[in-house]
Amino acid sequence: MKRRSYMLIGFFLSLLLTIVPLSGNFTNAATPTAVTPAPASALSFTQGVQKTVLDNGLTVLTKEVHTAPVVSVQVWYKVGSRNEVKGENGISHQLEHLMFKGTNDRPVQFGRLFSALGSQFNAFTSYDETAYFGTVQRDKLEALLTLEADRMENSLVGPEQLKSEKRVVISELQGYENSPGYRLNRAVMRAVFPNRAYGLSVGGTKADVEKFTVEQVRNYYQTYYSPENATLVITGDFATEPVLKFVKETYGKLVKRGHAEIGKLPTAASSSPSTAKKAPIVLKQPGSAAILQAVYPLPDIKHPDVPAIDLMDAILTGGRSSRLYQALVESGLASSVSGGAAELIEPGWYQIDATAAPGKELSKIAQVLQESLTKLQQEPVTLEELNRAKTQLQASYILGNQDITSQATQLGYNQTIAGDYRFIETYLAAIAKVTPAQVQQVAKTYLNPAQQTIGFFEPTQPDGKPGTSNAGSSRTVENFSPGKPVDPAELAKYLPPTTSATDSGKQSLPEEFTLNNGLKVLLLSDRNLPTINLSGQINAGTEFDGNQKAGLANLTANNLMNGTKTKNALTLATILEDRGADLSFGASREGTSVSGEGLSANLPILIQTLADVLKNATFPADQLELSRQRALTSLKVQLDDPRGLGRQVFQQAIYPENHPFHSFPTAESLKNITRDDLLGFYQTHYRPDTTTIAIVGDFEPAKVKTLLNQVFGKWQAAGKPPVLEIQTVPLPQTLTRLNKVIPGKTEAVTYIGYNGISRKDPRYYAALVLNQIFGGDTLSSRLGTEVRDRQGLTYGIYSGFAAGINPGPFLIQMQTAPGDAQKAIASTLALLKQLREQGVSEAELNTAKRSITNSYPVDLANPSDVSSIILDNSVLGLSPAEIRDFPQQIQAVTMTDIQKAIEDLIKPENLVIVTAGPGETVPKGG
Repeated sequence: MKRRSYMLIGFFLSLLLTIVPLSGNFTNAATPTAVTPAPASALSFTQGVQKTVLDNGLTVLTKEVHTAPVVSVQVWYKVGSRNEVKGENGISHQLEHLMFKGTNDRPVQFGRLFSALGSQFNAFTSYDETAYFGTVQRDKLEALLTLEADRMENSLVGPEQLKSEKRVVISELQGYENSPGYRLNRAVMRAVFPNRAYGLSVGGTKADVEKFTVEQVRNYYQTYYSPENATLVITGDFATEPVLKFVKETYGKLVKRGHAEIGKLPTAASSSPSTAKKAPIVLKQPGSAAILQAVYPLPDIKHPDVPAIDLMDAILTGGRSSRLYQALVESGLASSVSGGAAELIEPGWYQIDATAAPGKELSKIAQVLQESLTKLQQEPVTLEELNRAKTQLQASYILGNQDITSQATQLGYNQTIAGDYRFIETYLAAIAKVTPAQVQQVAKTYLNPAQQTIGFFEPTQPDGKPGTSNAGSSRTVENFSPGKPVDPAELAKYLPPTTSATDSGKQSLPEEFTLNNGLKVLLLSDRNLPTINLSGQINAGTEFDGNQKAGLANLTANNLMNGTKTKNALTLATILEDRGADLSFGASREGTSVSGEGLSANLPILIQTLADVLKNATFPADQLELSRQRALTSLKVQLDDPRGLGRQVFQQAIYPENHPFHSFPTAESLKNITRDDLLGFYQTHYRPDTTTIAIVGDFEPAKVKTLLNQVFGKWQAAGKPPVLEIQTVPLPQTLTRLNKVIPGKTEAVTYIGYNGISRKDPRYYAALVLNQIFGGDTLSSRLGTEVRDRQGLTYGIYSGFAAGINPGPFLIQMQTAPGDAQKAIASTLALLKQLREQGVSEAELNTAKRSITNSYPVDLANPSDVSSIILDNSVLGLSPAEIRDFPQQIQAVTMTDIQKAIEDLIKPENLVIVTAGPGETVPKGG
């Protein structure tokens, strides 16, 4: 199921290469039989919201939230792919990109301006809307508002901007083409809506994008980016009256300029979806796993059936206890199943996706799916199921609105799509009244086999095995001279003024203590919302796997919730899903992570369930086999993805075979793992003295301490915990280039780097500042400025230091068309050499430090992020005060520190370069 507040089915302007269209799956169902309702005030999502409509038609929504010294500004335009016609598919998305290219008065990449303010920003295009959002310290509010007003009216849409950003958009689209699921969805949606804009891809097509003219895009901008077609949302720590005064002065002078009736659609877009029974759409293409997708037409968001449809979806796909999970995943037919209702301005659709387990036929999955839907139509759902679904939705909205950015998104979405920011209140009130008969009726009405469009992706590449091409270690250079780095002083001319600086030294510190058995606990009480965020780590990561049993740590973590001495898998899942809570485990290099969330009334259940699985997991053999099959499917998908395969090859090129970071699962290693292996790993590595738990939220620390001692006190471990001695890894002696070919792909992914530093390395803070300058942001860094913005060679490029307990890689990642890979690599190498030879300027240093420190309070405004930060600091051996002192550590970085970091850590001659994608990316004889 999908939570509506995050139903942003669109294309984001990527700040990181790994960001993909977001649909915000939330997979926990719940029942009120075991839930304590949250306080009424916490359930009013619109309390305190003030709506103001300016004379020019701009809708302004303001909501004061004084829990942290940050503010969020969002501008939502009521235009998306719904407003496009054939031949201009993707123009909304193309314009979104161009909105970052500067304005008449500020002819500079807006990403650099936002970054200089310390804003956490992004944008997306969807079916009905295009939105731009940024969250900053409160003293930057007027500056952010000024920039958004400027680009609402004065954006540069010229030949130069369009040419470079067309190339970027095509790179983005080609990247999505790498996904079989994307290609299947495109084919299915075209069949569902053959004559409507919803049948077009939100991002557009390469053919249409290539043909866009400046006049075409400029006219689209003039038509739809007008104040009366926009909603400005401001949430956070501000005073409404002076901010509204500033908004009226800044935005009130913008004129209406729509050349056509806003929201008027092409005639074809209003026609109904096809309802004739269709044969399955079958794509037989190179790929990994087999995929099924079924789509059914739905009404629009204002239809009275919407609440019952969403509860139907929760019953079908909301968590492990849901009907389709039990019928398809627990039976071993599918490795995953998900669903979601797209209820939009016009009639939308309901979508179910399933990935087949190894060796299972899609036709059989389709048969069992239909049997489950037929049963839902023929028999009323139980009150237990319905109550669980209702509680799930209530909890998901509360948990999904813990930070001001999410609250602004909720308001913007409801105002733009439903026409009323208060829609969520009437929607949740209607949810509470839905009956079993109503759920049964919407299942009969909308899950009609005659209206179903079903698609099958059948991979033609057996075993997902990629081809290999080693281009040697010398074919790397072509002559390239990068432009001069952007002068921050030049940038500063275009920055609006900010008010007095925010005091960020008030961050509360966690209380840290250790139980008698060695389990470490960090508690930070936050009574602002009735929520709990739990983060944990156990020293049971994949570093302990070894090559022969690679995948053991992950299989162990994934099987923890499959049964304990007193509860089976379904019972464990239902206990949590009945309360809208979630608890999950996942193994990474240096530990197994624990993630939990729920309403504060359910903290005891969350902790008791955590203790039960950590102490009493039984690893049932049948569940192990199911999780093994899912792991094998995931492995195939990873090896079929240039990002996944490229990262593995890169990592294994840096770290020798006997190094823990070299180990990656193979089909053989996964098949070799036995239940005894899991039990042995669990008994050896799951110990209280290697476990750390951080809890942030609405609780009384004294009561939580008592509870933790009760449930964990008898958990004991014998002897000393296992310790790995991890060897120092030298840099490669020469520059190394590797290529991996994956048939059927359209876009290449490249990784460049070598082994780096640990988090406790004294050069860490300097490295962080240096990286911010070089590649920390896709739009504002040297890499982004040159490779993405000026040359248009990539949709996303960034760099980073993976600094953990042990040194991890320094890594540059980019996505390019195969023919552009070599030029992008050469550009990147030239920039590294430029950095090595010329260093950075004082102005760049100061701008980077301000960007990092100004952005940091935004992280601290989200309780979920805070729990992760205090956990990581503890696991990494840092002081509990690090959460408060981090900005001072950044500010203390000097030019001498930066110069030493460059000298020690920037080694252009010793790089490993790995490209994975559709074919050879190095010219023959190069």
